[in-house]
Amino acid sequence: QVQVVESGGGLVQPGGSLRLSCAASGFSFDYYAIGWFRQAPGKEREGVSCISSSDGSTYYSDSVKGRFTISRDNAKNTVYLQLNSLKPEDTAVYYCAARFPSRCSWYNDYDYWGQGTQVTVSS
Repeated sequence: QVQVVESGGGLVQPGGSLRLSCAASGFSFDYYAIGWFRQAPGKEREGVSCISSSDGSTYYSDSVKGRFTISRDNAKNTVYLQLNSLKPEDTAVYYCAARFPSRCSWYNDYDYWGQGTQVTVSS
């Protein structure tokens, strides 16, 4: 069956780093765009980053551009999100999602979603 599983979240001090992983199975991963979203308490879920499947194009929201880096390893059916220079406002549950066909989207029109991983940035 389809599985999308995030990992790598945790508690980190401001200025620190984390690497999130999104491992997928049960569908043709190579043909899906993979997006990362986050939802902070009391706020709507927002798109953070996305990587297409066709040419590996990457996209970032303005709030994370220059600090986060998305990458994918199709051989491992895994997408990574490197989070650097973390700020308290980055605190949220981070979700990974898969979208067919290969194009990225900032909307919630993804086919498969993970359960999320908590990222807390605090001193």
